[in-house]
Amino acid sequence: MSGAHPDRRRVLKRILAAGAVLGGAGLAAGVAVLSRGRWREPRVAALPKARGVEPDPRFPAVAVARGGPEASVRAAVAAVGGIARFVRPGETVLVKPNMGWDRTPAQGANTDPRVVAEVVRLCLEEARAARVVVADVPVHDAERSRERSGIGEAARGAGAEVLVPPGPGFVLARLGGVVLDTWEVFAPMMGADRLINVPVVKDHALTRLTCGLKNGYGLLGGTRARLHQQINQSIVDIATAFRPTLTVVDATRVMMRNGPTGGRLDDVAPVGAVAAGTDVVALDAWGATLLGADPERIPHVSLAESRGLGRIREGTAPREEIHAGP
Repeated sequence: MSGAHPDRRRVLKRILAAGAVLGGAGLAAGVAVLSRGRWREPRVAALPKARGVEPDPRFPAVAVARGGPEASVRAAVAAVGGIARFVRPGETVLVKPNMGWDRTPAQGANTDPRVVAEVVRLCLEEARAARVVVADVPVHDAERSRERSGIGEAARGAGAEVLVPPGPGFVLARLGGVVLDTWEVFAPMMGADRLINVPVVKDHALTRLTCGLKNGYGLLGGTRARLHQQINQSIVDIATAFRPTLTVVDATRVMMRNGPTGGRLDDVAPVGAVAAGTDVVALDAWGATLLGADPERIPHVSLAESRGLGRIREGTAPREEIHAGP
């Protein structure tokens, strides 16, 4: 180097200096990734406190009513203690239907809008809730699913707000599950005092049944298809984390095959029933029997029972059904 031309030496020095700067920047970037000080991890929110009610031996875990959708909702909810058992005056209630699909009510892919609207009316008129929000994260186009399902118009007419993404956005929340430790959750879930789960019973190509346990999927954001590799455990993680205050199951029209999207009217059977209760496993077991399936052979239902979320036999035991009228 000593014999190098002065201009050449200057060029070499600049190259070496630039390399040192770039090397230092790379090292700083590596430190930044590992640092828990200045470079913080994403903030993770805690889920709301438990929103359930205490068991009451005066009421059954599951009640089934048959008749018109509105009358059946009222009869089934009354049989498990009435809406005032689950919602207090002045509270905010999140009503979670299945609103995931760009389908008409007759196709049975979403919760019947009449069932959703009647749940909203019970909360506002009888329980005197301050606010009812109907929310879901559809698989199909969100606005089309909200309106074509009929739920948007029916729920607004009953006095609810209806929220779909992008809406108020998502919150990274700690679910504490085996598969789902943290995940994006639709923001309305985080601010509600009560959660009323309003699924529809239907066939599902991946899980055989979709009903109350799986309905919580519709409150997640992100790439939910990633969870399909461990679908049964994911469903139970969600159900364990969210634990609805009350579940009202729509079985007015049941998609017997080609779920969850369906599309053909001959896939749907008119059952004309609504079930309500606090035991979501029992309600799923009841829903499975409508499909002609053994709930003990549906992995996510039996897994949920083993995790203490409810009892299958409560849903399959003989019971007197309520005749609710038109």
